Amino acid sequence: MHKELRVAAYAVCVRDDQVLLARWIAGDGSRRWTLPGGGMEHGEDPYDTVIREAEEETGYAVRPVTLLGVDSIRRRYPRKLGAMADFQGLRLVYEGLVTGGSLRHEEAGSTDLAAWHPLDAVPDLPRVGLVDVGLSLWRERPAVGRV
Repeated sequence: MHKELRVAAYAVCVRDDQVLLARWIAGDGSRRWTLPGGGMEHGEDPYDTVIREAEEETGYAVRPVTLLGVDSIRRRYPRKLGAMADFQGLRLVYEGLVTGGSLRHEEAGSTDLAAWHPLDAVPDLPRVGLVDVGLSLWRERPAVGRV
């Protein structure tokens, strides 16, 4: 089985009881809301990753203000030629503060929309689990960085 590890950094940006989300386009074409962020490039610091990814996906300049925690997921999925992949995602979740820029949508990327959503409307959104993890970390601020 092929092993894959992806390290990524994401921002939880909340203001005026709204959270900033980006709509992710899955490989099957489905669309679900996620936190702005994404995969680290080789040699890149995760702090810089979240700044770069948030700007790419939302148009905003985001300053990470605190590391909220780390989340790890693991799943298996089929690869080409019938092989299986054992995937692990290591996700660093920061609280982010919007410091500039203006809302815009990513073009030709992994997301197609960016928007502010009322916090109380999030449970009704089609979303990835990372949104709930990030908001739990933001609300609870666990000392060990894990909910």
